[in-house]
Amino acid sequence: MKAFLILEDGTVFTGTSIGSTKDMISEIVFNTSMTGYLEVLTDPSYAGQAVVMTYPLIGNYGITPDMESKKAWPDGYIVRELSRMPSNFRCEGTIQDFLKEQDIPGIAGIDTRALTKILREKGTMNGMITTNENYDLDEILPKLHAYTVGDVVSKVTCQEPYVLEGNGPKVALMDFGAKNNIAKSLNKRGCQVTIYPADTTAEEIIASRPDGIMLSNGPGDPETCTEIIAQIKKLYETDIPIFAICLGHQLMALANGAKTYKLKYGHRGGNHPVKDLTNNRVYISSQNHGYAVDASTIDPAIAKEAFVNVNDGTNEGLSYIGKNIFTVQFHPEACPGPQDSGYLFDRFMDMMKGAN
Repeated sequence: MKAFLILEDGTVFTGTSIGSTKDMISEIVFNTSMTGYLEVLTDPSYAGQAVVMTYPLIGNYGITPDMESKKAWPDGYIVRELSRMPSNFRCEGTIQDFLKEQDIPGIAGIDTRALTKILREKGTMNGMITTNENYDLDEILPKLHAYTVGDVVSKVTCQEPYVLEGNGPKVALMDFGAKNNIAKSLNKRGCQVTIYPADTTAEEIIASRPDGIMLSNGPGDPETCTEIIAQIKKLYETDIPIFAICLGHQLMALANGAKTYKLKYGHRGGNHPVKDLTNNRVYISSQNHGYAVDASTIDPAIAKEAFVNVNDGTNEGLSYIGKNIFTVQFHPEACPGPQDSGYLFDRFMDMMKGAN
């Protein structure tokens, strides 16, 4: 079956329908990872977006037990070519069937390199995937211009607290769309991790007497999370060690008066170099974000830059003055991507030990 990808600038790509055949309107973003497509599909940070995979062949090892959440989150999936015969000893099915089961529409057989060039040159834009060959551009384009991602944190967070048992420090993990490997990375270091819904109050977190607090990744515009930011400000006022990733990093910055802004086309993939300013070493990182903290708005009495992006100089992390708090824009838990920066979990462990 034919499918069409229509961008808000009027560009149309024609390909083959994969997954669900329903119409979809979403923000179109690209990911440069060569592997890890299942982790990308199950990363809650992609809620409200459709993902273009720049690597040309996707699905060659099928669906494996590597999901980062219980379901897939992107609104749509866009690839050059889907492998017809996956081969891997852990393979449990094909990506085609997975997309259908998850009710995610997609399109294959288009020039994803040309599409990515458009998104890089013109910036991230909204688009539609449809199988309707009689589509009306004049009717569709206003809908594309009107689309906004909206409040997606409430859609992706857990509904009730749950616990990963451990004999070490007690960590409260605020779930704004957390990937599974954040909790696993703490748990394998011995932590007892309690995962809390995004709307949990600071008072409830503090009352549980955690040894440390983790603020997770998540989707959407951080400035819309006004109530969460208010609660994070209260957590900042405590002396509890805090480690924040991605959206959590942005929310902590906003809670302390800094500003965020939308990047032209975001950072999404497993090959982004970041420089740790404490040791002047460069690490290759896994990233997935469309917004960044404006370093010029950071009060030097509150925080200092800890990491910067080597490619474009954007802020990639902050260390808070006089506090056991550090935050990073990238994903040290990886999945997918390199595990170069996994040492940051050890730094968090040392912070918690030092605070006791």
